[in-house]
Amino acid sequence: MTVVLVADDDADIRDLVAFKLEQAGFEVIAVEDGQTAVEQARSRQPTLAVLDVSMPGLSGIDVCRMLRAEPATAGILIIMLTARVQEQDVEGGFSAGADDYVTKPFSPRELVSRIQALLSRARA
Repeated sequence: MTVVLVADDDADIRDLVAFKLEQAGFEVIAVEDGQTAVEQARSRQPTLAVLDVSMPGLSGIDVCRMLRAEPATAGILIIMLTARVQEQDVEGGFSAGADDYVTKPFSPRELVSRIQALLSRARA
């Protein structure tokens, strides 16, 4: 089963994303902050991570950079999920190593589709 790490400090969004991913057949690790996301990524080795950019402590950008810098976690696919929609924010996400960037408000169905497409491309 594909494991997806979801890190968002907004419990409603975190729970919605986790619920939709579980409905789609994924195993979900849901956490509320960047530090816990890094710890879970290191210990559980998810296939993909969905990271909110704005979280207390370590931001999603910080988490992305940290995961990309470590050989054990560098291959985790990363989607940024954020309300930060300015061009420089999007560029910052991709510069940090994100594979995709989804802005809030978002369609949960579209997010699941984008995750499935990213996983398919990665397997090919």
